[in-house]
Amino acid sequence: MNALIGWFKHILGRVVVRVWSWLHPTTPLPGGPRTSRQLTDNVMRTMNLVMPLKDKTAIGRARAALVIGSSLDEIYSGLDNVGTVHVARFCIVDNNLLMFSLYDGDFHTYIRDFIVTLGHAFDAVVELIEDTPPTPCWLHVDEFIEWVHRHDALQLPDSPGDLIELVAPGLTNLEDLSRYLVLQLDSNPNVQLGSYRSYPGHSVAEVREKLGVGW
Repeated sequence: MNALIGWFKHILGRVVVRVWSWLHPTTPLPGGPRTSRQLTDNVMRTMNLVMPLKDKTAIGRARAALVIGSSLDEIYSGLDNVGTVHVARFCIVDNNLLMFSLYDGDFHTYIRDFIVTLGHAFDAVVELIEDTPPTPCWLHVDEFIEWVHRHDALQLPDSPGDLIELVAPGLTNLEDLSRYLVLQLDSNPNVQLGSYRSYPGHSVAEVREKLGVGW
C-alpha cells in the first residue's frame, strides 16, 4: 500500500510539474556566479562545469578517464600559468564529466586565460562531450566562453532575499516561491546550493615560507 501511494505521488508530482511548465514557461537562468560589486565576492569564486558525455557506457567513461589522465600535466601547468586558480578537480558523475574549480576575479577573464593557456589539451576533452564547442578551442575563445557559461551549474544565492530576486523577481506572495523554484530546477537541473569560503590563520604562502620550500 505504501509503495502504491509513493508511486502515485511520484506520478502526480511529474504531472503537476508538467502542467506548471506549460502554464509558466521558464527560461533556464545562466550558470556561474552572479555579478557583484563586493570585492570579497570576487575571491574564491566557484565554477561547476557539467559536461554530458556522448558515450554513456562504461567504455565512454573509461575513455574520458584516459583522456583526462593523459592531459593532467599539461592542464595543471596551464592552471598554474593562469595564476588565479585556487583548486580544480575533474570527476565523472552519472555520465557527466565535471570540472570544479575555485578562482579569483571575473569569470570571462578566467575562462579566456584558461583556454588560451591550455586550449590544445582541452580539445581532446570536449570531443567526448555532447554539444561540442568549435575546435580548436583556443581559436574560438568567445564561443568557448559562452559554451562554458551554458554548462556551468546554476548557483543559487545563500540569502533568501537574493534567492527571491533571482528566481522570482517582483514576487509578492512568498507561498509561490517554491513553485518558481521547482520550475527553474525543472528547466535547469544542475545547481549549486551553497558555497562556504574561509581563510585559515596562515596562508599557503606563509606555510611554504616557514618550511623553506618556496615556490
